[in-house]
Amino acid sequence: MLENIRIVLVNTSHTGNIGSTARAMKTMGLSNLYLVDPVSAPDGHASALAAGAGDVLANAKTVATLQEAVADCGLVVGTSARSRTHSWPMLEPRSCGRKLIEEVPNYPVALVFGRENNGLTNEELQQCHFHVCIPANPEYSSLNLAAAVQTLCYEVRMAWLEKEAFPPTENDYPLNDDLERFYTHLESTLTGTGFIVKNHPGMVMTKLRRLFNRARPESAELNILRGILSSIDKSVK
Repeated sequence: MLENIRIVLVNTSHTGNIGSTARAMKTMGLSNLYLVDPVSAPDGHASALAAGAGDVLANAKTVATLQEAVADCGLVVGTSARSRTHSWPMLEPRSCGRKLIEEVPNYPVALVFGRENNGLTNEELQQCHFHVCIPANPEYSSLNLAAAVQTLCYEVRMAWLEKEAFPPTENDYPLNDDLERFYTHLESTLTGTGFIVKNHPGMVMTKLRRLFNRARPESAELNILRGILSSIDKSVK
């Protein structure tokens, strides 16, 4: 079960943080590390800070984009240190751990961490179903990347140890790649009807992404929505 929980680091600047992340993961029983466009590939410094977690570091997968890292995931949670202009469904660290454990029997799940200096972009956060924020001291809330990974991995492990208390979910949610295809189809259809003006798209798709992520349609429901869009496309043509 824990092998299907994916820790994703986006555009990490310091290789030492990658090594420390591998160590934080292994202490909690996690091993699936993805690196999205790291500034530098893991090096000797990363290996030194990984300590006994060299296997996690050695097996880390490097990809170019966040979309590639989470395409086959049914649940994606992004870490966010601050409120954004358009609020997203939020989880506390404890409920985040539980949600990941509840859904991981059905498909891979991902916990995404952003850059050391400014976290995840709004566009990257829009690829996540939920956001999680660690309620640190408001007077000094700056957490080191590896410390943030350790905190949330701890919550995942605590939820895993208590997994018998959480019945498995019976909902069949689409993978992230399926959702992205739906959003592409939705934008295309709304552009075709004139609802979205191509030269002045505004925030329509951002708000619709937020709406559907909040509603979280199941696979069958997403198929119905895709069918509705296809019927609109035919009518417009």
